[in-house]
Amino acid sequence: METHDSPPLAVRPQAVPDHPDEGKTLLQRAVSSCVYLFERVMPDPFVIVILLTAMVACLALVFAPKGTPEVILTGWYKGIFGIFTFAFQMVLVLVTGYALASAPLIKSGLRSVSKLAVGPVSAVLLVFGVGAVATFLNWGFGLVVGALLSKQVARQVRVDFAWLVAAAYSSWVLWAFTGMSSSIALSIASPGNPLNIVEQHTHSAVPLAHTVFAGWNLLAGIAAMVLIPVVFILMRPADKDVIAADAALLEAEDKKVDDTADSRAGTFAGRLERSRICALLFVLAGVGYLAIQWTRHGVSLDINTVIFIFLLAGLCLHGSPRRYVGAVTEAAKVTGPMLLQYPFYGGIMGIMSATALDETVAHAYIHVASSTTLPFLSYLASGVITLFIPSGGGHWAVQGPFTIPAAMQLGASLPGTSMAIAAGEMAGSLLQPFWAIPVVAIAGVGVQRVLGFTLVIFLTAGSLLGFVYLFVVPVWAGT
Repeated sequence: METHDSPPLAVRPQAVPDHPDEGKTLLQRAVSSCVYLFERVMPDPFVIVILLTAMVACLALVFAPKGTPEVILTGWYKGIFGIFTFAFQMVLVLVTGYALASAPLIKSGLRSVSKLAVGPVSAVLLVFGVGAVATFLNWGFGLVVGALLSKQVARQVRVDFAWLVAAAYSSWVLWAFTGMSSSIALSIASPGNPLNIVEQHTHSAVPLAHTVFAGWNLLAGIAAMVLIPVVFILMRPADKDVIAADAALLEAEDKKVDDTADSRAGTFAGRLERSRICALLFVLAGVGYLAIQWTRHGVSLDINTVIFIFLLAGLCLHGSPRRYVGAVTEAAKVTGPMLLQYPFYGGIMGIMSATALDETVAHAYIHVASSTTLPFLSYLASGVITLFIPSGGGHWAVQGPFTIPAAMQLGASLPGTSMAIAAGEMAGSLLQPFWAIPVVAIAGVGVQRVLGFTLVIFLTAGSLLGFVYLFVVPVWAGT
């Protein structure tokens, strides 16, 4: 049997009972079944993308008006390379956010904030609240901040570590529809973006004021941010069931040696690499550019601007080019799956567009939906699609091309329908381990137990958002 080395977990191994389901509640048994599905049934996300590509190609052959093998292959090839710009932008969103969160000042701030936790309840509220704020600013930043704060809080309070990390992850998934780096919201807000499906059909972009900062979306986000921590408090593990973090492992991580010193430290090149002046000049130039643009054209946030702001902030807080390069290098280690899978998402989009399969699906959508039910149906479909396409950009590349035309023909709200897809992505991510992997890797805890807690959040918060998109958005967002 093939074996794989893995980093040590920051929790102590527990004895497995002879009868694992003995004494478990119905909910605990359901969680065990979910863990079994993740471990034994669901393959690697890259394999899922390959299978999904084959499935879409077969559907195009059977149902698409232009579904010939030549058109399918040509559309697939063009789609793979047509998404490169957006794919790199999404990778930079993660990398710049990760690098910013690892800056010494941010880490020191997290240590200070963690001291506010005096018990399990305050610990979970603190981790969730800080994680939600960080995620609102940037999803890559929030991803790392939540995991790092969980580790700091675990030093202060005896608390179930997986429960705490699950709270951090649950705060992070809110980025999909409430954060300024929401990939779907930024896509339709960025003129000329290859994934701005709305602009391709209406010739106009949708600003964040009509999506992330719309009143109905803020209401949904606030409701979710109130409900989720309440549910976490209610499902807090009993003291006898708590699996706390291993303090020895956490302390060992703090003692890792800084490798910034090298043989070139005293040379001209070494001094340049550590020069704060070099970093400051770059930051000042960037701030100057933003000041000029925002003064002349008003403040606007598209994907490039978000990336640029966090690039400047990260370089400023790290203080030198060398330190920032090291932070970016560490961040890049978790981007491999994104780099591999995004082109395949583009290929799927290319097949659907070239063969007109997206139009065929849109017509089918129209037959079962109305202007008031389309946002809700889009939300449900999005949650299912997220289980197979666990990334906002690739997800939107598949669902956007057939949902937006349907919304236009039915007269449904384009911002409301688009954000319904984003909210569905958030709900589905609570069951999809793809994005949980970086969190548990940073925290040092097993993913299975974390997903057991997030399953409950999926059922509760997911139901709340379903209510919002069925009854509130059609009335408030209008058409």
